[in-house]
Amino acid sequence: MRKTFTRRLVGAAAALALAGAGLPAQAQDFINILTGGTSGVYYPLGVAISKVLTEKMPGSRPSVQATKASVENLNLLQQGKGELAFTLGDSLAMGWAGDEEAGFKAKLDKLRGVTAIYPNYIQVVASKDSGIKTLADLKGKRLSVGAPKSGTELNARAILAGAGLTYKDLGKVEYLPFGESVELMKNRQLDATLQSAGLGVSSIRDLATSVDIVVVEIPAAVVEKVGSPYVKATIPANTYEGQTAPVQTAAVVNYLVTREGVSDDTVYKMTKAIYESLPELAAAHAAAKEIKLESALSGMPVPVHPGAQRYFDEKGVKKGS
Repeated sequence: MRKTFTRRLVGAAAALALAGAGLPAQAQDFINILTGGTSGVYYPLGVAISKVLTEKMPGSRPSVQATKASVENLNLLQQGKGELAFTLGDSLAMGWAGDEEAGFKAKLDKLRGVTAIYPNYIQVVASKDSGIKTLADLKGKRLSVGAPKSGTELNARAILAGAGLTYKDLGKVEYLPFGESVELMKNRQLDATLQSAGLGVSSIRDLATSVDIVVVEIPAAVVEKVGSPYVKATIPANTYEGQTAPVQTAAVVNYLVTREGVSDDTVYKMTKAIYESLPELAAAHAAAKEIKLESALSGMPVPVHPGAQRYFDEKGVKKGS
């Protein structure tokens, strides 16, 4: 009788030990989505993805964190403080390389790719009163270039350099998020803002309804001088109020990334949920209309997470396709 009781105790203890061993897996239920400022595109899309994951990944607990976007997101991922993050392609390549000048103290070797999403359009918008019509006209003017060492600010440096300009050529440089830049422009404390975002970003839409604007062209020659990963693009006419003609600009692809240590199953389910919910994401922001399964691995500058790779293998998507 005593032996039977002892065996039961041992069995119960083993069961508890096994249950305890499984507890860390619960951490995979928490999916922190690293986005950007609330007036950009990353944040509303992150909220939409959170809703999709809640519906399609039972037991998951997604949360959305507003951040300074690309550079901060990648550093947070490396530190294990997120499971899914938005980033610009050039920031991602610089993080993987450990480019200190860009805000990365060392190579971010834990980064893993999930998918390419939509292109960011580099949108230089000036108030009509400023007299700015070209990039050269920015000389001596007040320009906001995004938060310090954010993806947008890295884009600003590259585009200005392509046009033969540096921050020293400007009258004043402000390092502000999109929404704050727009408020300063409304108050005539700023002449122009450079915003790297999807088309129809809410901050510029807001500005265009309050102030007469000029969307400044980034000529093809400047884009070619800057080179990869920047590509020539066009902001269609009437994207913003008062912008009646198409405007040439530059674009750079955005990516969703995760990190080593997030389970293959979790990343597989996240990737599947996103691609099965593209209409819902497009309803949250028009930029998501440009997310295409066939270009999911296009230009990916970091190793693809095995969980995402499994989904793309099932769908027959190959790198460079």
